[in-house]
Amino acid sequence: MTITEQVRDERPQTAAPATGAEAAGAAEATGSGATRTQFISWATLAMMTTASVANLRPAPSMALYGLAAVFLYLLPAVVFLLPTALVSAELASGWTGGIHRWVTEGLGKRLGFLAVWCQFAMTIAYYPSLLAYVASTFAYVIDPSLANNGLYVALVIVVVYWAGVLISARGTKAVAGLSSVGLVVGTLIPGVVLVLLGMVFLAQGNPSAAPMDGGHVLPPWTGLASLVLIVGNFLSYAGMEMNAVHVASLREPGKEYPRSVFAATGLVLLIFILPALAISWVMPGKDLSLTAGVMQAFQGFFDHFHVGWLTKVVGVLLVAAALGGMLTWLAGPSQGLLMVARQEGYLPPALQKLNKNGVPRNIMVAQGALTTLIALLYAFIPDVSSAYWIFSVVTTQIYLVVYLLMFAAALRLRRTRPDQPRGFKVPALGLVAGVGFAASVGAVFIGFVPPEQFGGQPLWRYLLIVGGGLLTLGFLVPLAFLALRKPHWVTAGRQEATPVE
Repeated sequence: MTITEQVRDERPQTAAPATGAEAAGAAEATGSGATRTQFISWATLAMMTTASVANLRPAPSMALYGLAAVFLYLLPAVVFLLPTALVSAELASGWTGGIHRWVTEGLGKRLGFLAVWCQFAMTIAYYPSLLAYVASTFAYVIDPSLANNGLYVALVIVVVYWAGVLISARGTKAVAGLSSVGLVVGTLIPGVVLVLLGMVFLAQGNPSAAPMDGGHVLPPWTGLASLVLIVGNFLSYAGMEMNAVHVASLREPGKEYPRSVFAATGLVLLIFILPALAISWVMPGKDLSLTAGVMQAFQGFFDHFHVGWLTKVVGVLLVAAALGGMLTWLAGPSQGLLMVARQEGYLPPALQKLNKNGVPRNIMVAQGALTTLIALLYAFIPDVSSAYWIFSVVTTQIYLVVYLLMFAAALRLRRTRPDQPRGFKVPALGLVAGVGFAASVGAVFIGFVPPEQFGGQPLWRYLLIVGGGLLTLGFLVPLAFLALRKPHWVTAGRQEATPVE
């Protein structure tokens, strides 16, 4: 999931410059002054969508289930992934500007701010979980025993995050192409290699670490705790709506967009499912780390084939891809929040300032302070996998608020603005959006149930972090900004013509 790529593409626009769909399908001037639309094929859009969603990071959490991972990927794909893609396409074809504009038009300005705030706030918990994956992966390059060392993970998160802030504050454009390179280097090549190694491993007659028979197609039912890890798949699929803004660039949106969505869904499922199965073939669930599981699998396969030195090579590739991706969009969510804040005066003047490179440095510093505090919790939670899971759940809970608002806005706009031109209309919108809304609500509630793999941790600690994170970051902070908003907050943003040092 490239969450902040979505935020970057969907951030509200203050003036005429076209982005997203307007850039992709822009009217291009010809010699006579006429315009010519730039179309893309449904296959191209399918690949763009796949690139915005698929990655290897969630594979270890699903590998715990073995063959049942197939079911646990398919279920949220049907009830969340498809509704998200279809509903966002209708909204994008009727209103430019992304999630803030959609929710504002459908539910009002305050909820529009809540939506764009949650897109920003979820990154506060997302960066620690992303960089915990980076830390555990890099441990296999220097010393695998560090992968489960909370102090080491916390230090890596703090150092790497602030290094990224310093680079982003310079407005560096040299890293702009790293996200596409990261897809190939950090997802496609390692994913294909992992699956091929697994197939050869099984073809040699080696037994799978996880049962692969018909009796294990469904996860064993031991109550809600047995299904909790499925919540992670909602975060994995987040961002599917990112490329809905390109629906206007299709020649026949009504026919081609659903085709591209179903094709992308199939590709995303393959990229998610096959590596998860490959990991389960070589790594027993009881020994699997949620942060280092990918590297554990590579090490297991490479050691089996007597090329263990390749583990370090793959580790460097995965780390480089993850860091490159982080640098390309680190300032994205804060830029999106800043644009809305300046239009409506939602943030104090100090948080609206830019540095000389046009980067909202003060927002990033404030975000970094909270990220640092969260990162330090890794040093105090005994199990790194537990900390990783907890922060992933907090990220998902906050981000699901955005989807709840999006589904509700789509339903209300269909009722109150039926005559608004739309390039694509979802058949049976009530059913599709209703399923997506219900699935999102269900995921929020299930997220409060600790997974059975972490039964040794105190329940109160889990509920305090997850519930407190959702309540504080998702609701209390934005409500405080709305309650304390002053008239001069609007003019402070609009009058600042030049960035500050």
